[in-house]
Amino acid sequence: MLKIIFYLKSGKDNKKGESPIFARISYNQKSTTMATGRSILKERWQFTNNLRNVLKIEKEKVIKHSLDLFQLNIEKKFNEMIKEGLDISLQLLKTEFTGKTDPKIKEVSILEILDKHNKYFERKVNGDERSKASLQKYERSKELLITFMKKQYNMSNLPSNEISSAFIYNLESFLKYESDFKGRIGIKNNSVVKYMRMYKTCCNHAIKMGLIDKNPFDLYTGKLNIKDAVFLSQQELDCIENKKFSIERLEKVKDIFLFSCYTGYAPVDALNLTSSNIFQDNNDNFWIMTNRAKTAIKANVPLLPPALKIINKYKNQQIGLIPQISNQKMNAYLKEIGDLCAIDKKLTWYVARHTFATTVTLANGVRIENVSSMLGHTNIKQTQHYAKVLDENVMEDMSRLKQKYS
Repeated sequence: MLKIIFYLKSGKDNKKGESPIFARISYNQKSTTMATGRSILKERWQFTNNLRNVLKIEKEKVIKHSLDLFQLNIEKKFNEMIKEGLDISLQLLKTEFTGKTDPKIKEVSILEILDKHNKYFERKVNGDERSKASLQKYERSKELLITFMKKQYNMSNLPSNEISSAFIYNLESFLKYESDFKGRIGIKNNSVVKYMRMYKTCCNHAIKMGLIDKNPFDLYTGKLNIKDAVFLSQQELDCIENKKFSIERLEKVKDIFLFSCYTGYAPVDALNLTSSNIFQDNNDNFWIMTNRAKTAIKANVPLLPPALKIINKYKNQQIGLIPQISNQKMNAYLKEIGDLCAIDKKLTWYVARHTFATTVTLANGVRIENVSSMLGHTNIKQTQHYAKVLDENVMEDMSRLKQKYS
């Protein structure tokens, strides 16, 4: 429990003979002190029982109000840090409150920063707030950085305050053209940008923890190459839905794919759903309620009849709402389904999510704000990409229509 006690610091009297008022902050059997910026005569402090008695002098009322506000703000900052899941220390609390980093704190290395962030992130994974796959990507980003520093600078670590713009852009170049993973040389632009953003996220966490006061990766300006999302037209969706497969594994894959087409859930989220995620509202409508594993953002979706039909089909057959399958096998079998249905598009599990966003919802007049909410997007800009793709698709159809009437 956080405890704050105000006291006079002797031997520091000002010209008026007033002693400065300090605060002793205690937590977990440790304590630190902070100046409040207020002072008072020692006699008046004692006479008023440390300003606890009823005060009559206006100046003392003002001081009392200032100390109450000081305590309130300390407690508010403490509660904010608890909510953010930070490892509370009195030094961190002091840094967060004053905005000043203690000059005695030694400069931390970039690998220390990554380690602290990844341990913090692991706690979120264990609490089902973030996905294990995301943690693996953060660990992979650390491995890449270690390899880069050894190869480029012949060192195993580097103080974070020595990271320059040259270091950052050499790192980007290494990731793009020299990194080696499972025999593949180089990483594509979008993956490189995501790795660089991970380093930036780790450093932002270090700032919150009071370890550093600026983010060296703020210098990085790389951008994602936005590609048009692949999605099925209504005709292609109907073709898959109406196709009957004699091979059981293809029939199951079809159902899993259609489930995602009508709910919008990404693979990891779809596989984690159980009957406990289904709710019925006051109007007897069924909903799936969950948080996205990737971002922990709420993604609640009303159940459309085709999705409900699939859930009922596999009811009591497994733990989850749909059959379990790896993403790799799913995409391999979807290629077979695409060939058998004569669909000239590369089918992957994510095509189902894109189809929900475009053909199933936006194309049928569902407002983009609601689509964004169901997809669990962190901001509507992510969803506007689908609207843009859909507009282009509409224009293609209308161009053919124009030819017919010309």
